[in-house]
Amino acid sequence: MLSRNGRKVWVRDEATILSDETGQPYMIQGVLLDITERKQFENEIARLDRLNLIGEMAAGIGHEIRNPMTTVRGFLQWLSNKKECTKYKEYYDLMIDELNRANSIISEYLSLAKNRTINLKNQNLNAILETMFPLIQADAMVSDKYVVLDLAGIPDLLLDEKEIRQLILNLIRNGLEAMPAGGAITIRTYQEGNKAILSIQDEGPGINPDVIEKLGTPFFSTKEQGAGLGLAVCYSIATRHEAAIDVQTSQNGTTFFVQFKTSR
Repeated sequence: MLSRNGRKVWVRDEATILSDETGQPYMIQGVLLDITERKQFENEIARLDRLNLIGEMAAGIGHEIRNPMTTVRGFLQWLSNKKECTKYKEYYDLMIDELNRANSIISEYLSLAKNRTINLKNQNLNAILETMFPLIQADAMVSDKYVVLDLAGIPDLLLDEKEIRQLILNLIRNGLEAMPAGGAITIRTYQEGNKAILSIQDEGPGINPDVIEKLGTPFFSTKEQGAGLGLAVCYSIATRHEAAIDVQTSQNGTTFFVQFKTSR
């Protein structure tokens, strides 16, 4: 059902038949109850269970796959440096790059497990963003796009820096890919009540309403070459940090909000 403002809502109807003194029914009295929050909670639990299952499966086989990959990679590097194999170096380098890409995909799978060990320390999110800014800016400039940093004072948070950097890069690169040349990504931090907010806003065409519900689902991607793991990893990282991700989208762009608790 759609609400007055066009928002999709879940409802449960409850109805009672009213009868007169002779027992003849003359009216049905009913009420519609908004159960959207409950459905969203149920969907979130189901999504997290799927993420964790995939992560646990990856953890079980990741080691077995990486061992032979490391051996193959080592021999390719050794062969590529041999004088008699110099003319094939381009092919060796290509194979090594593909092995690196496969290893990166395995790492993304492992990032989905909710019981993954993380190293939480009191850190300043603004400091992490400022350190990353040159890298983010370079990424944007390659495709003639821009990055705006708008950081307000927020308290230190318990963060795993490596994971937070991955979450930030995934969200920013998604935004960059969604925009035409000349567009800008705006990165903001601010405090709202007992939450520190990181928002990443792009100037793309927005996300289709049918796609919104599937965001963060493993293997779901709107990109031709996408593995469908980038946002799934972001949601898993947020869960391990007891944070939440919200999305607002329109034809003028999309904003991802990552909400961190400032006290635990």
